[in-house]
Amino acid sequence: MQAFPNIPFKKKLMDCFQSTFMHVDILQKILDPELIMWKRSQQLAGNGEPFLNNLDQIQELFETSADIIWQKRQQIETLVSQVPLNIPGNVVEKLPVLINRMKGLLSNFVTSTFIIEKQPPQVLKTNTRFAATVRLLLGSKLSVYMTPPKVKVTIISEAQAIALLKNNEVGPGGKIFSLLRETSGEILNNVGTMEYHQATRQLSVSFQNLQLRKIKRAEKKRTESVMDEKFSLLFQSQFKVGGGELVFQVWTLSLPVVVIVHGNQDPHAWATITWDNAFAKPGRLPFQVPEKVSWKEVSDVLNTKFKANTGRSLSEDNLQFLAGKVFRSSGFVDPSAMVTWSQFCKEPLPERNFTFWEWFYATMKVTREHLKHLWTDGLIIGFIGRHQAEEMLLKECTGTFLLRFSDSEVGGVTIAWVADSQTRKGQEVLMIQPFTSRDLSIRPLADRIYDLKHLMFLFPDIPKDQAFGKYYTPYTGDSNANGYVRAVLVTHLPALANAHRYDSYQNTPQSTLQSHDPGYHDSHSSNMQAGAQFPEVDYDLLNMELAPEVDEPDGFSSINVCDLVSYTHSSLNAKLTSSERGLLLAI
Repeated sequence: MQAFPNIPFKKKLMDCFQSTFMHVDILQKILDPELIMWKRSQQLAGNGEPFLNNLDQIQELFETSADIIWQKRQQIETLVSQVPLNIPGNVVEKLPVLINRMKGLLSNFVTSTFIIEKQPPQVLKTNTRFAATVRLLLGSKLSVYMTPPKVKVTIISEAQAIALLKNNEVGPGGKIFSLLRETSGEILNNVGTMEYHQATRQLSVSFQNLQLRKIKRAEKKRTESVMDEKFSLLFQSQFKVGGGELVFQVWTLSLPVVVIVHGNQDPHAWATITWDNAFAKPGRLPFQVPEKVSWKEVSDVLNTKFKANTGRSLSEDNLQFLAGKVFRSSGFVDPSAMVTWSQFCKEPLPERNFTFWEWFYATMKVTREHLKHLWTDGLIIGFIGRHQAEEMLLKECTGTFLLRFSDSEVGGVTIAWVADSQTRKGQEVLMIQPFTSRDLSIRPLADRIYDLKHLMFLFPDIPKDQAFGKYYTPYTGDSNANGYVRAVLVTHLPALANAHRYDSYQNTPQSTLQSHDPGYHDSHSSNMQAGAQFPEVDYDLLNMELAPEVDEPDGFSSINVCDLVSYTHSSLNAKLTSSERGLLLAI
């Protein structure tokens, strides 16, 4: 002990260590909320909220703090080995306590910074590949990367996740380690090794080929659906700190996921996830959410989802329309009115066999996949009822139209327009049978609008070619590279054929030559303009067996039906003379 006679100095050093510990402890209490906020922001991003990913900055703060803790711990251990047993002031007793407190603080840093940087899909389909990335925010510190940790992924139920959090014991043999072995399914390719990336100072592992093969579900109550059940992916590992001097068992849970086996389960699954992402509270037990929330909160979520998927926000009028659907009313809805989970996605809408969420989800989906540009350009009013659309259109001139989402057809968009009444004096509003995703995959909405010549002005008074012209499909010629004559599908209203000659297929060469393909805008050839050179033959295309393999749509003769007429040239060849075939090649 002769080399270390300065006992007062060592006592002062001890006080300094205690002060450092308190400051680092305070720093952790500041950093933990930052990480919690980052995780909450990550969850809200699942609903389409903007996500400020400042994880690198958070890592720098945690790295600095962990470095300080590790250095002070080593200094204290050195001090312990050099302090005489008979030193006054209980310094000997205080040092081991301080070491344990430092170890506990270090453990908190290591376990809390093991995070999921890239979440797995929250709607998880069995036998489908998916990806996820986990990361340790201590990077190059504590020499964790010197022994690259392995990470294992499993799936657990909500009940198992609750038990895991309630029994979060520390130490080998604790109950938590037996809980970590319990799973609710089988995941392939579920083990990976963390890698240290020198340039970014990141220690992480990316799982690129995860696949859920099997899932074990809990028993359901009568009112529950399998899409109400939430699971979580559990990522677990073992970190050796300081070259193996300390070993920490770590784990983290993903955001809740809903497991489906078929695509038709998507809507309800996304209802569960959307509600959870929006209304989960930090620090909750997995995966508790309120049974009801205010309309203001719900409308904010719907607006965020719709904007993220389609590129444009919902207006106040749009939101009031949606409020009317949720509350089954036509009047003003107070923002503080409460919306229940059942109203949101369980109870069918009046006189319908689908829920509010199913209607909204399908509308959002068809807009994202087929109507996005039209929606972002403000060409679709969309969220407007039939009665209101009629009131608006009857104030405008004949040929004025608007686009609205169907109330009766899930994921359908319809065209409403003002026409001269065929049965009485004045005008009437007609509505075409709604187009669905399948229809719009065959022919885009802009081209269908072009086909229908009685549609002239987009509400209130925009010429339709001015509004939709840039979205018309360009004309690419009559023949394909394989030598076949191109077939064109056009939209036609047979019930209006007699009333609107310009939108019908009359038994004259002139009307047959009037193209409904956007590529023919102002570019008809001279021989197509001079219809008189062809003999007058019967070109009643509607009564010809053009394409027997094409199913006739339901309600073919209804005024609300939009029929696709296929110019199947090969089927016509057997019915036409040589001069008629010349006409066919010009189409």
